[in-house]
Amino acid sequence: MLKPEYPITTERLTLRPFTPDDLDAIHAYSSRPDVARYLYWEPRDRAAAQTYLDKAVTRTTVNAEGDIIDLAVTRTDTGHVIGSVLLILTSHTHRQGEIGYILHPDHHGHGYATEASREMLRLGFDDLHLHRIVGRLDARNTASARVLEKLGMRREAHLIENEQVKGEWCDEAIYAMLSREWHAR
Repeated sequence: MLKPEYPITTERLTLRPFTPDDLDAIHAYSSRPDVARYLYWEPRDRAAAQTYLDKAVTRTTVNAEGDIIDLAVTRTDTGHVIGSVLLILTSHTHRQGEIGYILHPDHHGHGYATEASREMLRLGFDDLHLHRIVGRLDARNTASARVLEKLGMRREAHLIENEQVKGEWCDEAIYAMLSREWHAR
């Protein structure tokens, strides 16, 4: 259904499939408590980062519901991996997807998450012909919420204590955009 041509380039970034050589970069950000704070997983040791990478290198196409495109976000000027961005086909029948992103904190505040995520929206709406794409996050993660708002996504829900994450009940915020909203931009 969707097999993008790689790499995907933006003004400042190159999005590409992960390679086995990306382990050090993935471990550098995924091992940090401040990165894992609002995510489902604890900071990853090197073995856990390797397990994630082993899956990520295969996530380059969407053929069926549940498939994920998971790409390395690299700065074009340096070639360094600064994070990851993804697109999930969550429902084939309802033409729905989800985006997500993680960046090393050294690269926060520069608009990289927005720039990379905009490409995931483009892939979802223009190439995969999705009707709706969401972004879900821990409601306390205000920086991530700002990224979704900059993308033009609307906050649709604030679910109170809907999930237990790392032993505590957490609220979830859900942002969304429809295809017609994307194409009207």
